[in-house]
Amino acid sequence: MRRSALLALALVTAVPVLLAGCGSSSSGSSAIATSAPPASSNPSASAADSASASASGGTALSGSITVLAASSLTGAFTTLGKQFEAAHPGTTVTFSFGASSALATQITQGAPADVFASASAKNMDAVVAAQGADTPTTFVKNVMEIVVPPKNPAHIAALADLARSGVKVALCQAAVPCGATAEKVFANAKITVKPVTREADVKSTLAKVELGEVDAGVVYVTDVLAAKDKVVGIPIPDAVNASTSYPIATLTATKNADLAKAFVAYVLSADGATVLTTAGFAKP
Repeated sequence: MRRSALLALALVTAVPVLLAGCGSSSSGSSAIATSAPPASSNPSASAADSASASASGGTALSGSITVLAASSLTGAFTTLGKQFEAAHPGTTVTFSFGASSALATQITQGAPADVFASASAKNMDAVVAAQGADTPTTFVKNVMEIVVPPKNPAHIAALADLARSGVKVALCQAAVPCGATAEKVFANAKITVKPVTREADVKSTLAKVELGEVDAGVVYVTDVLAAKDKVVGIPIPDAVNASTSYPIATLTATKNADLAKAFVAYVLSADGATVLTTAGFAKP
């Protein structure tokens, strides 16, 4: 009888201890759960992740843009356009190449486009003054070179030969950057060159030489490089040579500002510089 009473008393004493232990364990689990909320409940973290994905070339870019660019950029920009589209599936970059002066006029007259890359700061300045472009960035420069047909029938060996009587020379129009820069070369060398033709842009001038219609021309070094064995280049001494700078900018009338700015950024990137340097352009 006494032993039963003692056993009952021990059980009654143990129950509160067990209950207290269970209550403590439950309280601890609740504290751990509330101290680590799900990641999705942190809006700042989500926003940061989205921004990072966009900055690293995510799927945010789409649609198409039109880039107006100087003729001398044809080869390099065609390559850059293909690389950009490959890096951003779902985007399309269309180019229109021509004389920078003519392209600038098109922009100020309302031609639809998204990016302008000029072979002259003067032409870009005209577009900016008309509030047609954002602040431009100079990305490369180019210098001039004499170009002759492969057989060099007039035996051109130096800049002074272009001033000889009977030598047929093709130049860009004076208002076009390649024409204006060539005139600077002649002024530096103190020679007078009378061209038999003045072409609308540098590609047209180069074509006259490739077809053998003239004895020589003065174009950009990049155009001579791009023509490969169709022509022969004759370097102009640094002391009298002249260069032109190339600025690029997003146009204010663009209908796809994000894509336009992304393309400009790509041109200015290390990948863009590699393509441009390979094409013969120099750093600004």
